[in-house]
Parts: sequence; C-alpha cells; structure tokens
Amino acid sequence: MLYLWILSIAFFDQLIKLYILKNFYYGQTQPLIKGVFHLTYIKNTGAAFGIFRNANTFFIIISILIIVFLLFYKRVYVKENRYINLSFGLIIGGAIGNLIDRIRLNYVVDYLDFRIWPVFNLADIAIVIGAVLLIIYILFDDFNYGFFKKV
Repeated sequence: MLYLWILSIAFFDQLIKLYILKNFYYGQTQPLIKGVFHLTYIKNTGAAFGIFRNANTFFIIISILIIVFLLFYKRVYVKENRYINLSFGLIIGGAIGNLIDRIRLNYVVDYLDFRIWPVFNLADIAIVIGAVLLIIYILFDDFNYGFFKKV
C-alpha cells in the first residue's frame, strides 16, 4: 500500500503541473472562486514560502536523503502498518513530485493560490498532511507496540 500512495501522489502532482506548464504562462492566474481561490503559475526556487531561494542542489540532496531514510526506516522497523504506510506514502510521494521538478526544471511549479497564503502545490499538501498524520500517530500510538519498537 505504501508504494501505491507514493506513485499516486507523485503521478497526480506531475499531471497537474504538466497541465499548468502547458496552459499557463509564468505569473498567469485564473480565478476558480474569484478573490478566494485561483490557479496561479509560480516558479519556486526555494522551500516553503520561498525561503532559501536558489538552493536547488541543497534541496535535491535533502529530498533524496529523506526519501531513502523513510524507505529504509519503513523496511527495517515497521513491517505492516496502514498509518505509517499512509503518512510515509504522502511524504515520500510529495517529496518525489517536487524532486522531479527540481531535477527537470531547476524549480518547483506551484499553482494553488488561496490569496491569503503563499502559492503551493499538491506535493506540498501531501507532505504536510503526511507529516501531521505521522505526528498524531507518534503522539497517540501505544508505546508498548508502536512506532519506536522494532517489529
């Protein structure tokens, strides 16, 4: 199930980004709900909120390390756990989606624009939701048989 989540997130993220790249020019915005939600094509050379701009090589290396670490951790320490599969799948799938952009384009394509928040994409949503689910799981897991115990 882990790999299904990873492939689904990365696939749909790249599919939407391909649509944006083919149908929008840089900076173009298309209101879906005027003044509330727009599709806006932005090139992000940094991390969240555009911090650490132009550090593409750094983010490529960090992304690869995170992906490898999570896959290794899952394989060695967590045999079958649907919560870990979901959270790791979302995080890794999102990381791969943005990693593809960084390698292919030298920037990440962002397009979801709620006007009160910096523009972001599906991969970003997946990473955040996966991380929040993982935190919730860690906090509320039974520590006698849980996340930190090797199975």
